[in-house]
Amino acid sequence: MIRALRGVRNAVAVNAGKLAAASSKRLGRGGGTALPGLVAGRVAPALVEDMALQLGQGSCAVSGTNGKTTTTLMVSAMVEAAGYRPLHNRSGSNLMRGLAATFVAEAGPTGRLPNAGSRLGVFELDEAALPAAVEATRPRVIALLNLFRDQLDRYGEVDTIAARWRSMVATLGPDTTLVLNADDPTVALVGDDASCPKLYFGVEARELAGQAEHASDIRWCPRCGSDFEYEPVYYGHIGRWRCPDCGLQRPELQVAVTGATQDGFEGADIELATPRGRFSGRINLAGVYNVYNAAAAVAVGSALGLPVEALKAGLAATQPAFGRQERFAVEGRTVVVLLGKNPAGFNQLLRTLTSVPAPKHLVLLLNDGIADGRDVSWIWDVDFELLRGQVAGALVSGRRAGDLALRLRYGEVVENPDVEQDIAMALRSAIARTPEGETLYVLPTYTAMLEARGLLARWAGVESYWESAR
Repeated sequence: MIRALRGVRNAVAVNAGKLAAASSKRLGRGGGTALPGLVAGRVAPALVEDMALQLGQGSCAVSGTNGKTTTTLMVSAMVEAAGYRPLHNRSGSNLMRGLAATFVAEAGPTGRLPNAGSRLGVFELDEAALPAAVEATRPRVIALLNLFRDQLDRYGEVDTIAARWRSMVATLGPDTTLVLNADDPTVALVGDDASCPKLYFGVEARELAGQAEHASDIRWCPRCGSDFEYEPVYYGHIGRWRCPDCGLQRPELQVAVTGATQDGFEGADIELATPRGRFSGRINLAGVYNVYNAAAAVAVGSALGLPVEALKAGLAATQPAFGRQERFAVEGRTVVVLLGKNPAGFNQLLRTLTSVPAPKHLVLLLNDGIADGRDVSWIWDVDFELLRGQVAGALVSGRRAGDLALRLRYGEVVENPDVEQDIAMALRSAIARTPEGETLYVLPTYTAMLEARGLLARWAGVESYWESAR
C-alpha cells in the first residue's frame, strides 16, 4: 500500500516537473535543467532515490573540481557504445535538483522509465552535493577526479571537501568501486578511508610533464608535514608525488596513460594500460587535463565492465561539451569558448593556448555570481604572464572586468586592456576586430560562459546547450 502511494506521488511529481520545464522553456527562462527538479522534489522528496532503483544497469557518479562534464560525456558515449542506454545529466546541472530534473525528463507520465532494464545512470555531481547524491542513488562506481581551490566562499578550502568525501567513502560497501586519481595526493588519500574495491588512474607519459605552477594547492605531506616531491609534475599539484621523509607516495596505477601525442587544439592520440589490456585511443580535446579526463573515463568504464572496443569508441565519439573548447562560426570567424573557473583550470587553458603559434585575439570575461564565487582574488594566482608577447588584441568584460583588466596590466600582458562591461557588446566588438578567417578565443568564468555561449549559439544558428544535451 505504501509503495503504491509512493508510486502515485512520484507520478504526480514527474508530471509537475514536466509542466515546470515546459513553462520555463516557453517563457524563455532557461532549458528546464533545474526548476523541474525543484518542483518534483517538493512533491516527492524521495523521487531521486525511487527513480534510481528503476535503473536496470545501476549507475556511476563522477565528481571533482575540474573535468566532471567532459568525463561524464566520455563515459556516457562508452555506455552507449556498449549497447546500453545512458541516463545522463548532460546539461551539467549537477546538484540534487539537476538529478531530479534528469529523471523527470526521461520518465513517462506514470513515473516509470522506458526501457529501464537497459538504462545505466551516468551522473555528474557537484563536489559538495556528492555525499547526498550517493546516498540517494547508490552508484556502482564513484569517480573522484581532483580537488582544487574553487569558490572558496562556498566550498571552503580543499580540505573541507576532502573531509566530506572521506566520511562518505567510509560508508561504501563491496558493491561500489571507488575510482581515484592517484596523481592528486588529496584524492588518492581519500581511498585510505575506504574498505570498498578501489581503482587508481593516472599518467605515466613524461612527454606531458609541465613545470611547477604558482597555483599549487598541495605542497606538504599530511602525515609528517614535509614538502612533497614531484617527479614529474603534470599541472598544478597533479603528478607523481612522494614524501621523502615518511615514504608516503602515489599508489600503484591500474589505469595509466603511458603515451600521448598532442595535436594543438585538435586533440590527442593516447596509449593506455588498463585491467582490460593495453590499447590506443583518440580524444578530440586538447590539453593535459583532458588526457586525465580520458584516463578517468576509461577507469570508470573498466570498473563498469565495459568492453575495450566500447571504451575506445566512447573516447573517439566525444566532442567538446558546451563552453569547453566549443567552436562557433560567426561572421566569417571561428570563435572558441574556453571555460576557466579557477586557477588550476585557467592555467591549463593558457598553456594549451600558447601552443597556438599565431598572435591571439582574446575576450576575457569575469563574473562574480554565486556559481562563480563572489571572491575573485583567485585571478592573481592565474599565470596570465604566459600570454606575454602572444596577444594581437584583448578585450575584457563581465561584472568584474575592471579587476581583470588590472590583473592583465600588472602581468604585462596588455598595457591598457579595453574594458566593456556588457558581454554582448564586448563579443560584438571583439568579433569585428578579429580579421575574417581568423580565430577569436573567449575565456569566461562559469556564469559569463552561459551568457556568452547563448549569444554565440544564437549568432551562429546552433542549438542552446539544453537542446543539444538531449
